[in-house]
Amino acid sequence: MLTLQYIPYREIMNLDTEGKIKKILKSVKENKIILIDGRLDPIEESALIQKTMESIDKRFKGIEIAGIIPNNNKLLIDKIRKEVARVILGRDEGLTIIGPATIVKEIKRNPNKIDLLLRK
Repeated sequence: MLTLQYIPYREIMNLDTEGKIKKILKSVKENKIILIDGRLDPIEESALIQKTMESIDKRFKGIEIAGIIPNNNKLLIDKIRKEVARVILGRDEGLTIIGPATIVKEIKRNPNKIDLLLRK
């Protein structure tokens, strides 16, 4: 059975990097594919990968991770609204997908979509 877990950004926005990583890895180690409303910053993503590498064992083989940013070809007013929302909400637009390497074979991304390929 495939389990997708949606994590609204508001659930993790007040956590420090370590707290975010613990929450994410806990779910991924339960063989869930995580959908985060927003993007991890590069430092958080790097720390997640490092912590994942330290956690690899016979049962946990690692993660696959990808983020997508919505198309930025917008009118100036839309860009201003987006920037105001980012400042007020404290997050970037986008979506992050993280899944266990034992389930997720590959995540392909382009600016407008993500293809999630699963293992048989």
